[in-house]
Amino acid sequence: MPATRLKLGKLKVVRRQLLQRYEHQPFVSCLAGLYGCQWRRYQRARAQPGECCCSKVECGSFGLLILTFFLSFVFLYFWSEAQNDYNDFDWFNFGNLGFWFPWSLVLLVIAAALFTYIALLLVLAVCLLSEGQRLYLHWSHKTGIMVTLVFSVTATGILSDLWSKEWKTLQLSLQVTAPFLHVAAVSLMAVLSWPTALHFFRMNKKVRQVLVLALYLSVLFSLYLVPLGMYSPCIKEAGTLGPAPSLIGHRGAPMLAPENTLMSFEKAVEAGGEGLETDVTISYDGVPFLMHDFTLRRTTNVAKVFPNRTHLDASMFTWAELQQLNAGSWFLLRDPFGTASSLSEVDRSQAQNQSVPSLAQFLEVAAASGKLVLFDLRRPPYGHPYRRSYINTTLQVIQAHINSSKVLWLPSEDRELVHGLDPELQQTSGVKASIQELAEDHITRLNMHYSTMSQQQICKYQSVNISTNLYVISQPWLYTLAWCAGAQSVTTNSIHILSSINKPLFLMTPGEYTLMWILTDFVSAFLIFAIFTFHWWRERGLPFVSGSRQTHENGPYSKFRT
Repeated sequence: MPATRLKLGKLKVVRRQLLQRYEHQPFVSCLAGLYGCQWRRYQRARAQPGECCCSKVECGSFGLLILTFFLSFVFLYFWSEAQNDYNDFDWFNFGNLGFWFPWSLVLLVIAAALFTYIALLLVLAVCLLSEGQRLYLHWSHKTGIMVTLVFSVTATGILSDLWSKEWKTLQLSLQVTAPFLHVAAVSLMAVLSWPTALHFFRMNKKVRQVLVLALYLSVLFSLYLVPLGMYSPCIKEAGTLGPAPSLIGHRGAPMLAPENTLMSFEKAVEAGGEGLETDVTISYDGVPFLMHDFTLRRTTNVAKVFPNRTHLDASMFTWAELQQLNAGSWFLLRDPFGTASSLSEVDRSQAQNQSVPSLAQFLEVAAASGKLVLFDLRRPPYGHPYRRSYINTTLQVIQAHINSSKVLWLPSEDRELVHGLDPELQQTSGVKASIQELAEDHITRLNMHYSTMSQQQICKYQSVNISTNLYVISQPWLYTLAWCAGAQSVTTNSIHILSSINKPLFLMTPGEYTLMWILTDFVSAFLIFAIFTFHWWRERGLPFVSGSRQTHENGPYSKFRT
């Protein structure tokens, strides 16, 4: 009998050691202090078995925290994936506000800071719940949550209205990031299973238990099935990847030199570009020159030289007047891509002294290097002496300075006439159409915005020898997507960066992705089951077996609860 009691006593000690909950006082104090400014122990309370983890008000605050986390994450992801078009966004604001400021980067920094703050609050809340503590969120954090929520919703709404095409960019980004986001989301659900299981088994109301478990499992199983609806051109069989798209410098190499200057095109040639893209306007005295905007205000010092003509159409200036302008100092002053500081002193001096180039000068650079030429031609406004003859004027310059077969002719006006005058030009269309319509217009290449990217469309046009050029692609992940989709060329601002990419950033076979998917789901399911089982054992208690009979504290079948 004494031996049996001693044995029982040892079993009880071992069992208490296994099931006892230790409150890590410094750790919990830190969590509660950061989350709710409850630095002293008497200020906080543990959630007892059967109790809710927080009051109704705090439950609402926790729900708002979760909602703000997801909305701020959506905006941060949306805006970070829009980096490809930051330059367009900043110049759009310059046109409306009249002064240059890197709004896109400022917006990104604010979004990242607010998301980090909300994510830290959520981590603190989950840790407190995992320690069995009742939640109490300080009023200052509640204010911060509301500020973040309002900012995320407002910024998303405004950008969706002004920059709606960026949602297409977000959809394209998921074709690259979705597999990794899936793994991250499933891993997060596995981590959240700990506090979920802890409070699930502490609840004494079946309705609450059913709601909590149903919500958790519905989210989990939805994540498990997400890959069934995922599509990516970068998940393809081995050996089916085509050659890398050739690179066409968008207005040259605008990250290394002022756009649409001879220096910019020379830099694009040095970086290994296979083509050069620009925009052509006709001067008042009939000289085709390079200028993207309708006015000279953004890329020249016209406000200094001709202060009363800053808003005048660029084509209303004579060539002699255009030659008086500086077309490079703005690049060093505004630093639109944040790259000016990386230029050498020689390059900075050269950029400082750039002028507006003529089409003839541009074509000579392209012809000397054997590069393709792609340009858009703007028709002069009413009252311009060359409004009717601008196409003939441009063709004469082309035929005098470069082999016409090197020119991708993009203007759609009088295309049939242009083809008759110079059949060697590569007719290029900026509009999707049926194969029959494209053949009738002698189209050999499509020039499309990257947001219209479609592997099926690209393959369809390629089957009838119509190649596809996508513009403007400057981010490596977008270049990877264009490569996997089969695009023959891309127009880019970052020709020096994309030329160094030797293989897609993301590429796997269907078999590899299926294995990744199954392993992620299986491992997470096993961990979640183990965590729920552990909490059930810890909260409900399991009988110990002594010999052939079950032994408990106060009798054969009484339970020990921690």
